[in-house]
Amino acid sequence: MMVRKASIEDVIRIAEIHVTGWRFAYRQIISDEFLFKDMLVPKRIDAFTRAMEERKDDIYVFEENHIVKAFMIIGPCRDSDKPSSFELWGLYVDPFMVRQGIGSRLMQYCEQRALEAGYKEVVLWVLENNAIGRSFYEKMGYVFDGTRKYLNKFGVYEIRYQKLLR
Repeated sequence: MMVRKASIEDVIRIAEIHVTGWRFAYRQIISDEFLFKDMLVPKRIDAFTRAMEERKDDIYVFEENHIVKAFMIIGPCRDSDKPSSFELWGLYVDPFMVRQGIGSRLMQYCEQRALEAGYKEVVLWVLENNAIGRSFYEKMGYVFDGTRKYLNKFGVYEIRYQKLLR
């Protein structure tokens, strides 16, 4: 098993995990119309291909037995009030592969990358009603920092978690 930088050959699998991950995690939070009519694998393939070609995103995959089971996107924090923080932009484990420690390994890798780059804090955003995600991040030592933002597109709140690194 390994965490490695994603390649263009991984895009189809990443898109598949992204779509199934959203449907699994957000089924009662975001409308079925969006999840099953708008959130489609071909659209995500195009978006991830563009992101990789433009090198906007730092995308990493978790691979085991030549199967990509999860991915994450990391980089400098996008929030203007956190200019010296690192950010976990997204972490998705294939719903068929959850509860195997994969998410924890990716979180540890993210924190290691942050420390290597000189960051002392990692932040992330999670949907306020995503109890499974919040529980996971809290187990990993992240705490809600009091910051919320409303996502008009989905009619839900997103909240920010942070963790100071040692």
